[in-house]
Order: sequence, then C-alpha cells, then structure tokens
Amino acid sequence: MADRRSWFFFFTVCAVCASGGNAEFKFTVPVGKLFSYELMRETFQSDFEPLSKLYATNLYDDPIIFKCKLQNFPDLPEWLRFTQRHPFDNGFLYGTPMVPGQSIIEVWAVNKQSYQTTRQLFVIKAVDEKILPYQAEFFIKLREIEKVLPPAVQSEIKADLQRLWGTEALEIVNMTNALDRGGRVPLPLAGHFEGVYVKVGSERNFSPCLLSVLSPEHSRQCSGADRGARVKAPGGCNFCNIPSNCISWCKTELFDLSNPKPAPPAPTLGSGILEDGGDFDPPESPPSRDYFPDYVVTVIVPLIIAIVLSVLLAYVMFCRREGVPKRNAKTNQFQLFHHHTIHDDTEGLRHMASDRTGPPPLSALPMFNYRTGERRAPLQSDNIPLILAQHEPHSDSMPR
Repeated sequence: MADRRSWFFFFTVCAVCASGGNAEFKFTVPVGKLFSYELMRETFQSDFEPLSKLYATNLYDDPIIFKCKLQNFPDLPEWLRFTQRHPFDNGFLYGTPMVPGQSIIEVWAVNKQSYQTTRQLFVIKAVDEKILPYQAEFFIKLREIEKVLPPAVQSEIKADLQRLWGTEALEIVNMTNALDRGGRVPLPLAGHFEGVYVKVGSERNFSPCLLSVLSPEHSRQCSGADRGARVKAPGGCNFCNIPSNCISWCKTELFDLSNPKPAPPAPTLGSGILEDGGDFDPPESPPSRDYFPDYVVTVIVPLIIAIVLSVLLAYVMFCRREGVPKRNAKTNQFQLFHHHTIHDDTEGLRHMASDRTGPPPLSALPMFNYRTGERRAPLQSDNIPLILAQHEPHSDSMPR
C-alpha cells in the first residue's frame, strides 16, 4: 500500500512539474449541482522542493495554508466557499453555481515553515442545466463540513438518502456548514459537532417517508422536541447505516419546484411626464394648540417634586439632629471627661508640633488640670479620677 501511494505521488509530481509552476485545471459544473474539489497538500509540496531533493532523502510534510480568490478580485465568487481546518489538513473548494458563467480561481499555497509560495489556477465553467424539480434538505448533526466533502463520505450519505427516497436517481445539490446558517459554535469537547445541511434533488417525487414530515403529527412531535421530548423517525424510515450520517427529522424540509410560481408582472412604463393636475393648492395652516398642559406636565410637576424632596431632605438633615448639648447631657460624665481629655491632649500635641520653640504644654506636666491650668501634687486627684480604687462603691461599673 505504501509503495502504491509512493508511485502515485511520484506520477503526480511529474505531471505538475511538466505542466509548470502555475498549473491550470479546468472544470465543468452543471448549474444547481454541487461542486467540490480537494486541494491536496502533497501536490503543492512538490512546487516547493525539487524532485531530486524530495526523493533523495524522504517526503516532506510541511504545514501549508491556502489562500483562494477570484482572479483580479479580493474574494471568491458568491456561490463558492473554501474551508481548511488546520495547516496540516487539505483544503476544500465547494459550492453550487446558480447561473451559467466562468470563474477563474487563483489558489495560493503558503509553506508555513519556509514561507515559500506557489500558485495554481482553476477555471470553473458553470453550464446551464435543468433544475431538479423535487429537492429536500436534511440536517446531519454529528458531522462537520470538511468531513463530508470527500467523495467517499458523499457516496455514503447519498446511498442512505437513496434508500430513504426510494430511487437511485439522486444528486447532491448543496452542502452548507451550520455555522453559515446561524448555528452556534460547539463546545470544544468530544461529541460536539458543528452540523451540516445536505440538500439533494431528484426527478422522482418524494417517497412516503419524506412526505410524513408534512403531517400534523410530525409537527406536533417536533414542537414537543423544543421542550425536551425525543423525536423518533417515522416507522420504517430510518435508513442510516452509519450513526454519524443520521439526519435530524425535525429540520428536514421539502421543496417542490415542479410547479414554479409565475413571476410577477413587470411594471407598466409610463411616458415619464406627470399629468396635469391643475394649480397647486397648499394645505391650510394647522390649528393652534395649547401647550400649557404639556408645560405643566414636563416642567411644573417635576419642579414641585424636586422642591418637596429638597424640603424633606433638609428636615431630615437639620431638624432631626440631636445637637451637641443634648448629646453631652445624655453622655456619662466620666466618658465625657475622658473624651475631652483625649481631644485636648491631641490639640496640645498639634500646637507643640507646629511651634517647637514655645513653652511645653500642660499635658507634659505632672497632675494638671488643662482647663484651669492648676497644678496639683502627685498624690492628689481630680474630682473624677482616671483610675478608681477597688474599694470605691461605683468602681464595679467602670471598664477594666
């Protein structure tokens, strides 16, 4: 198997080298059918390294990113999209053209290790073809877009849908990432996928299994699924052999294009000249309006509310205050004396710090009365001593 892959890669490299660095690939796509092409990193790797260097030692596996755009334009055409998950993964060009025409796509490959670049041209020609009259869109929850674009996976999904439709005349019309349809980015955990919408079409009418999604019972089950109920596939309609390819029945939609709606009639073109409507009659002046009620509502009422709130706040802040004399009268005399002593000593220390040349404060003298300036002997005490003896009757009420 390894030898076969090596020889296949060798012939691919030889073909690309023979065609030159700017290889050109041509594709013809029917309108309304899916176009997908896988950009192989091995093909572009041969443009970065000479053939002799590639097979002299070993095959290189450098990280490569692809930049795709329409020639002479910054972006891709509206119908064409590109995806590449990781620099070590291959890229995919995919989309469904809806109008005939030709697009020349420039694909630039950048080697993230050596920063070399190479270019290839893809000429995609969309040819007119009849649109399939019966189409259905399915949502595959356990898939991501780059996992369903390889031809092998498309064949698996198509085989399951052929059994569901009951015919082999089935074509894949489009594949869309759920994120492009407003889906949420999944959590980066195992078992969480982005989801893919797959649209297929056929010349044959819908099967009974597909028509069951239009029944009221199916709509009732899907409305219950929004509240956590589990929706089962209609009886005998579960045809997915691979669990990751199973569809979500509540997101299945059917499109019957066999009887297209007629286009609206084109507007009738006139001469471009307005008809004569007589003299211009300007409208009368509007009647006068009394704005005083509006003024009262918008100015007077908020002003009255502001005044009432201001008066209430002034009453709370000034009329409900206790006052210093009343507060001192309710305060214990020993606590009040202690408070004044601390306050006066603090003021004395502040004056001494501001003027160091003045006399020392009275608080520095032994046993003083700061208010009167009277000095007492060390053994004497004030009427309200700072430290009371244990034998005094009110000493138990003092904090220790």
